[in-house]
Amino acid sequence: MAKVTLQSIADRVGVSRMTVSNAFSRPDQLSAELRTRILAAAEDLGYVGPDPAARALARGRSGAVGIILNDRLSDAFEDAIASEFFASVADTLADNGLALTLLASSRDDYVPSRDVAMDGALLYICEPESVDLAWLDRRGLPQVAIDQDKREHVASVNVDDRGGARSAAQHLVDLGHTRIGILTLASNAGGPSPSFPATQRMLGWDDVLATAGIEPQVATAPYRPTSAAQEAARALLDRPDRPTAVVCFSDSFALGVVRAAESLGLSVPGDVSVIGFDDSPLAEVSRPPLTTVRQDVARKGGLAVASLLSVMGGQQPVDDVLLPTELVVRESAGPPPR
Repeated sequence: MAKVTLQSIADRVGVSRMTVSNAFSRPDQLSAELRTRILAAAEDLGYVGPDPAARALARGRSGAVGIILNDRLSDAFEDAIASEFFASVADTLADNGLALTLLASSRDDYVPSRDVAMDGALLYICEPESVDLAWLDRRGLPQVAIDQDKREHVASVNVDDRGGARSAAQHLVDLGHTRIGILTLASNAGGPSPSFPATQRMLGWDDVLATAGIEPQVATAPYRPTSAAQEAARALLDRPDRPTAVVCFSDSFALGVVRAAESLGLSVPGDVSVIGFDDSPLAEVSRPPLTTVRQDVARKGGLAVASLLSVMGGQQPVDDVLLPTELVVRESAGPPPR
């Protein structure tokens, strides 16, 4: 069966090929009656619509924005904060007639920053050593960085990770704790992660603890599997000089500490206080409800898209954004045990 083309429809209706094209891409150029006739003929002939690749080539744009991240997509979607961020970005892009493309790690024969058609890129917690960002520069693609260190000539949208971590540590010091543990994200080599959020949060905790003369007990865990945080927390708590409080890289890490404490017969916050970070949906419904540091994830996604759209429109990007954080005091942190 011959492929149905715009010319096939034009021949059926008795109009030009350009008129048929306008029926799909510029309907305001046709009368309602003529457009209805053309669409009816297209449906009768089995026309599936303009070829997206050809349309993108003709327009010089793909109609899509890429989010480039380090994680496998399956891992990213298991994280409540990442999923909320993706949803905010996708909704804001859709409101502006654009689609979202999620792009993860490269392979030898496939480099997303080089091989995927997109009109701009959002760099979400991308570490240069694990994601080839240079291709974005070579392609001249507009970019905005989120939750990562500043790149030259690239606008950024970050959270005040350091200030938020500082407020968490100060809350524990004010409660009277002097033995404080830290459970943070691990690097591939096993030490603390060099990722921007992890580094900034560690700096914030150290700002307060060093001033108070407290040497923290530091443990690390990878983000996956989720049981890794509980195992690291159990090792931190199952010792004679265990900390009476633990600040955590994320709420999921904090819940791992709560589960580890329970497995050791310790109560939260009676024996050990726990503070998370993010204020994910799990924080309020956990038992006990989790004291944590709140970040506005939805606003972060919206501002990232707004900044990128500005660059894509040929304008100067909005100023670098640093979103505030807020300590949310619930029931998982209290005074140290006697």
